[in-house]
Parts: sequence; structure tokens; C-alpha cells
Amino acid sequence: MRKSLQLQAEMAQELGTCVFDVTLDCEDGAPVGGEAEHAVLVTDLALGTTAARPGARIAVRVHPVDHPSFEADMAYIAGRCGRVLTHIMVPKVESVADVDRAQAALLAAGVPDLPLHVLIESPAAVHRAFDIAAHPSVQSISFGLMDFVSAHGGAIPADGMGIEGQFTHPLVLRAKLEIASACHAHGKVPSHCVVTEFKKPDAIRMAALKAARELGYTRMWSIHPDQIRPILEAMAPSEAQIEQASEIILAAQAANWAPISHGGQLHDRASYRFFWQLIERAHQTGRSLPQEIQLFWTDAGNNARLVS
Repeated sequence: MRKSLQLQAEMAQELGTCVFDVTLDCEDGAPVGGEAEHAVLVTDLALGTTAARPGARIAVRVHPVDHPSFEADMAYIAGRCGRVLTHIMVPKVESVADVDRAQAALLAAGVPDLPLHVLIESPAAVHRAFDIAAHPSVQSISFGLMDFVSAHGGAIPADGMGIEGQFTHPLVLRAKLEIASACHAHGKVPSHCVVTEFKKPDAIRMAALKAARELGYTRMWSIHPDQIRPILEAMAPSEAQIEQASEIILAAQAANWAPISHGGQLHDRASYRFFWQLIERAHQTGRSLPQEIQLFWTDAGNNARLVS
């Protein structure tokens, strides 16, 4: 966890913005019988890091709602450091009732507005993805690949968890598409599952490209520091895309957001929203932007932003 936080700080300094979240893990990270001590550890790490580095993006994954340590996790972690966390990650969410229980725990801890990120990890949960995405406390849904495959009792082969099989097996692919579609239907963020082959950067980059360009995912989990840059590169817009989007947004701004002609094509507010979102994604992934576009992230530029 400390190495991840250090890498986050180094890349934020290099790229001028915090380009990935660090999720401190209680579900799989806490030893059996040591759950309370681990909750203290992650809380102290979150508080210490954000005090020294206010721009740090830190989250915590607690135990599932049906685990004996869930209530204690939420009371202690959310109660003590919820104000500095970006979100709480709740694994193995099966229904809206599970989200309601997590939201009630946040309310009891005094941080009702802290966003929830949830992991969908079973066929039944995939079936309820649209209802879960509609919950106002849910900001993002992640796909739990390995638990999802395991939940099929051997009906999906082991290679369905691999870097190739997870993009070709029909049941796995269907689940990914359902989650992405549910998120976009309700304005939430779909987060792609892990790739376990962390020693193959080209394969990781290709998986991230498929997740982003073919399946509609806008975030992706990493399980090793070597995965972060390939994922960022795949998720980020290209230089050509940034140049085109910047030209269109600046021309639209000059026209007071009326329709314009650019490169022989008509553009209006519908396409302005698309290109503005592309520019935001470029900023969030640390890409270089024209100086005129960078002004949108100043106090003066805020007044000129496109309202979608």
C-alpha cells in the first residue's frame, strides 16, 4: 500500500495531476482475525497521506455487507477518514438492498455524501446491474472477473479469467457489456476488471484498449505498478484526438456555443459535449493540452466552460 501511494505521488508530480486512485484493501488484504487492526492501518495511511499531500486520491475497499466485519469497517474507516477519501469500495454487491445497507452505514458514520463504488461479481448481480447503477449513492461499478467465473461452478473454463478468454467467452463478455451499459444509462463510471498477467505490458495495453474502445469502459483496475502506464496510455486520447477536440471547443467558445463548421463538418452542442468529455479525459490522464485549453481549469476558465 505504501509503495502504491508513493508511486501515485511521483506520477502526480511528473504529470501535473493525480492520474490514478489507490484503493487500500480490507477485503483480501486483512488477515483472518486481524480485521480490526487492518482497518486501523488503512485509516492511518489515508489520514497521513492526505495530510501531507492534499491532492491524493485514496479509497478503501471494505468487507462485503454480509461479512461480520462490514459494520465495524464502515463505522471506523468512514467515521475517522471518510472526509478525505474519494470513495468507499463495497465488494460482492448483489442487489440494491446491499447498496442501501452501505449507504445507511455511511449515514451513521457522518459521511452520507461519500460516493460508493461497488463490485458486481455474480450472474445474479449482473442481472440487477441497471437497478444498482440507478442508486444515487453509486458512483461507479466494477466487474469482479475471477469471482464471476468461479460463480459458474466450472461452466466457464479457467481461461475465461485470462487476458484473452475474458474478451472472448460469451458469458464473460455479456457481463462486461451489461455493466458498461448500465453505468452509461445512469451516468455512472464503468470500471474494467483486472488483468493478472502483469509481466506482459503489450498484452495489458491491448486489454485496456479493448475495454475502452470496444466495451465502453472509462476506468480500469491495476494490480501491479507496471500496469499503470500501459492502462493510462490506452485510456487516454491520442494527440490527434486532443488537437481536433481542442480546435472544435475553442471555435465553439468563440461562437458562444452556436453551431460551427470545422473540417467540412457541422458541429453543435451534441458534439461539443463529446469533445469536451474527451478533453476532460485527457486532463485526467495527464496528457499535454494546449495552453488555451488549460485555462478551463483555472478560476477564470470555469466561467467559460461548456454546460452540458
